[in-house]
Amino acid sequence: MLQIQSLNQFYGESHTLWDLDMSIPKGKCTVLMGRNGVGKTTLLQCVMGLVKVSSGDIQLNGESLLKHDAESRPRMGIGYVPQGRQIFPMLTVQENLEVGLPIREKGDRRIPEFIFDLFPVLKEMLHRRGGDLSGGQQQQLAIGRALVVHPKLLILDEPTEGIQPNIVQEIGDIIRMLNEKLGLTVLLVEQKLPFARKVGDQFCILDRGRQVAAGEMSTLDEALIKEYLTV
Repeated sequence: MLQIQSLNQFYGESHTLWDLDMSIPKGKCTVLMGRNGVGKTTLLQCVMGLVKVSSGDIQLNGESLLKHDAESRPRMGIGYVPQGRQIFPMLTVQENLEVGLPIREKGDRRIPEFIFDLFPVLKEMLHRRGGDLSGGQQQQLAIGRALVVHPKLLILDEPTEGIQPNIVQEIGDIIRMLNEKLGLTVLLVEQKLPFARKVGDQFCILDRGRQVAAGEMSTLDEALIKEYLTV
C-alpha cells in the first residue's frame, strides 16, 4: 500500500530521517513507535507533503507521492489526523466536516452518514463551535473530518494524546472497526503501549531517524520496549 524507500530528510543542518525503508501493507494497522524526537511526526509530514524530502521516495500503490503537492494527496486517498487535532475552533462541527467535501467526487457534497454512526456526539453537536468541544470530542471530529474524503489510507498522529480514558477506548474500537470491517489501511503514531497492542497488527520502531525494529505486534518483546520505548 505505502512504500517508503531510502528516505532522507533534513531540517537545516539537522539530519532527521536516515535512509528510511518501511512498508505499510494494505488492510493492516501499523503502529509507528519510538521516544519523543526520533522522527515519527516528521515521517508522517513527509508522507503528506508538509515537509520536503531530501532524497528517496514515498509510493502509494506504486505511484510516487513526491510528484504531487500536499493539496493533491488527500485526493489520492489519504486521510490525515495531525498531532493536536488542528480542527478549526471558530467553525461549527458541521463546517469542520464540510471542509473535506470538495475533495470528494464531483456532485457528492454531503457529509457521509456513517460518520455520525461512528461518532453520534458529532450529530448532536453539529451547530456547536469546534473550540467548545472537549478534547475527546475534538479528536472524534478530527477523525470524522479525515474520513469525509473516503480515504483508503488513514494516518493518525498520537490520537490518544490528552484524551480521557473512556474516549481512548472508544477511539481504539473505531480504529479496529475501520481496519477490520471496512478494510481501511491505518498508520498511526502511538506512545501508549496498551493502546498500540490493542489496535496494531504490526509495529515499526524509530530511533534517531532510523528504523531499528519492525514486525508483527505479537513479537514486540520486553527487550525492545526497554531499549527503545521506555523513558
